Amino acid sequence: MSALKLKFLSHGTLESRELEKSRQFYADCLGLEAIRTSPRSLMIRLGGENTIAVVENPRKGAMGLLNHNGLDVATREEVDECYRILNDGKDKWGLKKITKPADQHGTYSFYFCDLDDNWWEILANPKGGYSWMFSQGRDLAAWGAGQGDEVNPNEYQQRGKE
Repeated sequence: MSALKLKFLSHGTLESRELEKSRQFYADCLGLEAIRTSPRSLMIRLGGENTIAVVENPRKGAMGLLNHNGLDVATREEVDECYRILNDGKDKWGLKKITKPADQHGTYSFYFCDLDDNWWEILANPKGGYSWMFSQGRDLAAWGAGQGDEVNPNEYQQRGKE
């Protein structure tokens, strides 16, 4: 039982160096809904009620890769197609880095760094994203990979460590 009686994880926050450029990228490239919420902020979302506030900060630093935001697609082929599209449009969208798709942490995915040095992951996930893990139990030993997945997070080893 928790001390607080919270009901909904409603939002997170990203920073942007140039809000209008970021808004155009979010809407035109990623297909996110974007609304202006103040002269210095946007709200973005895709496919649900959880939102991300985007706040303008011209002196924004780089986000670490582990602090990325995930964007789900249904199949490995869709991951590959997103990778191709982003590579083709890398200069147009001001993308800084794009990793190659790989089987990792129980899914097939790749990461990319946007014009604001924010990291994103595009991954093949079942409907509902990672929420399936909550139905499997509350700890890693109960998760395993989804049926037919090639990578099991229970067998994870840090790269370079055998």
